[in-house]
This record gives sequence, C-alpha cells and structure tokens, in this order.
Amino acid sequence: MALTALAHVSGQQAIEINGVLRNTYIMLGLSIGFAALVSYVAMALGIGMMNFFIYLIGFFGLSYAVQKTANSVWGLFWSFVFAGFIGLFIAPILGFYLAVQPWLVVQAFALTSATFFALSAYTIVRRTDFSWLSSFLVVSFFVILGIILLSFFVNMSPFAIVISMFVVVVACALILWQTSAIVLGGERNYIVAANQLFVSFYLLFINILQLIGIFGGDD
Repeated sequence: MALTALAHVSGQQAIEINGVLRNTYIMLGLSIGFAALVSYVAMALGIGMMNFFIYLIGFFGLSYAVQKTANSVWGLFWSFVFAGFIGLFIAPILGFYLAVQPWLVVQAFALTSATFFALSAYTIVRRTDFSWLSSFLVVSFFVILGIILLSFFVNMSPFAIVISMFVVVVACALILWQTSAIVLGGERNYIVAANQLFVSFYLLFINILQLIGIFGGDD
C-alpha cells in the first residue's frame, strides 16, 4: 500500500514537472518571439539607443513586477512587457550589426540556441542538481552590478572581451540552475522560470554577439 502511494505521488510529481517544463518553454519561445518582433518594429521606425539609466530602471523594475505578479494573469502581462522592453533596448545594437555584417547576428543566435538547448537537455536528461550554483550567481550579480557602476567612471572597453566572457559563463550557469530547479521540483511557477531563462538567453545572445563582433573585427 505504502509503495503504491509513493509511486502515485512520484507519478503525480513527474506529471507536474513535465507540465511546468512544457509551459516554461512555450512561454520562453513566445517571449523571445515577441522581443524579436519589437526589435524589428523599433529598427523599422529608426528608434535610437535607450538611455542606460532608463534601461537599468526598466530591467530591474519590470523583473520585479514579473516576480511579484507571477501567481496571477498579470505575471503574463508583465513578462511580455519585459520581453518587449528588452527587444526595444537591443534594436539599435542589432541594427548596427545587421547593417555591417548580418551574418554575425545569425551566427550569434544559432550559437546561443545551440548552447541553450545543450545545457537544458543535459540537465533534463541527467537530472543533475545545480542548486550549488546559487552562491556563484549571487556573487556574479554583484560583480556585474559593480562593473556597471564602475563603467560610469572608468573606460571599461579594454576589458570588453573578459567582461563578455564572464557574462556568458554566468548566463550558462543561470540556465543550468533554473532548469535544474524545474526538473527537480524546486520551481513550480512557469512564469518565473520562463522569465529567468529569457534573461539567460538574452545575456548569452548579446554577449556572444559582442564577442563574435570583436573577433570579427567589427568593434
């Protein structure tokens, strides 16, 4: 009887986890698609680079809004607002690369997608616990914040390659950590999970694009 009940609980948990995974990746795909649509429209309208202070306020403010409303339909609304905001911010960057070397954007997106798929598939198949990365991610967040603040007083362009490589590592760690949390049952809210993975994908893409641009001679 006890074994039957345990098997039933495990079965129910597996169904719930699969449901969260499915909804997360659907939401992630929609968010990426909406961000791309907003970027396309912004480029077509010739919208210029966003003020960096507005970007920081919007990024952290909208991220907070998604987290606070994730248990309601407003979580979906703020998730799309956040995705659109990111699309608006990166539009001038994409516009520059598309004008100089369109193939770089394609390469960056393909490499980002392949990396994301490989890391996610590995975590899902192996069911590896990457919760130990949480400490690294917290420290990395403050390091990145420090770099941002320092950039207002010091020219950080000579360190662009190192910074981009570091952010790529952080983005990969975030993908492993968040996917592991879903697979092992620690994350039940697909809106929160999709938002975290969207941020990971965005950070990975924009920094891979920068690295390809630098090594391709388009800085």
